[in-house]
Amino acid sequence: MKESSKNISRRNFTKLSAAAMGSLPLMGFSNILANATEKPKDNIQVNLFSKHLQFLDYNEMAAAAAEMGFNGLDLTVRPKGHVLPERITDDLPKAVAAMKKYGLNPKMMTTNVWDITDNRQKTFLETASSLGFSHYRTGWLKYPEDKTIAESQALFGQQAKELEMVNKDLGLIGCYQNHAGNHVGAPIWDLPAILSATNNEYMGCQYDIRHAVVEGGSSWELGLRQIKPYIKSIVIKDFKWGQKDGKWKPINVPLGEGMVDFKRYFSLLKKYKINVPVSLHLEYDLGGAEHGDSKITIDKKEVFAQMKKDLTFLRNTWQQTE
Repeated sequence: MKESSKNISRRNFTKLSAAAMGSLPLMGFSNILANATEKPKDNIQVNLFSKHLQFLDYNEMAAAAAEMGFNGLDLTVRPKGHVLPERITDDLPKAVAAMKKYGLNPKMMTTNVWDITDNRQKTFLETASSLGFSHYRTGWLKYPEDKTIAESQALFGQQAKELEMVNKDLGLIGCYQNHAGNHVGAPIWDLPAILSATNNEYMGCQYDIRHAVVEGGSSWELGLRQIKPYIKSIVIKDFKWGQKDGKWKPINVPLGEGMVDFKRYFSLLKKYKINVPVSLHLEYDLGGAEHGDSKITIDKKEVFAQMKKDLTFLRNTWQQTE
């Protein structure tokens, strides 16, 4: 029902948009990306996390993502995002129109939605559904100190079940991201206890391999086996351990330069037949683009070139993995 608008030919779009993209004075990266080629039909479909393009307006954002070869955008619709929640009815249609103009149809968005008893959040989802989105990342949760973890899991499971009922009516899939630290879902093993309260159809997990390896070390494969039935979308990024201000911390790096074994990871995704929307994140130094800054301190051509490099690594590694 929401796929009707996705019949745009990528080949025709590439031909028709090449000249137009070259004429955009603010892009200034046509020489870097002139050799971009069409993606094979059986290749992985990749959405760029729009947080890293928040120094551009909607039209510029969509034009850049399309020219770099991304299939879509994981649009930030949250406080300090590309679309502010309080302006969703006005601004989300504008963002979607810009995306469609350049052949990027709405699929993924990142939100802070969780409490569906809040009518503002329900209106939020209704608006997104009407514009064709299918997957959204929910807000994060923390375990309160005045309840046991088991008690909190029971409560969160009930909330997830109620959210799934709304998602079903709207044709949306909510995805809770595992995030390193003292967050719910950080150890991965606690998420099935929560998500098992749902029907595992319109509610699940956004699996983040970077955070899974930070928390799981060499046992991340066991966590993947545990959570795989619930995976509805995935995030791709990399890191390595390093010292900062005298403390050992995860340091974000470009894909292939860190500790994530992408060949092994991709082989398991294929083995488990996990075929879900993909969001590429770039959390390392990009002059502020990594943080979603509205103004960046380096030439935007450098940002675009690094995005293209990570995208190429992702696609090549996926193709080379059995």
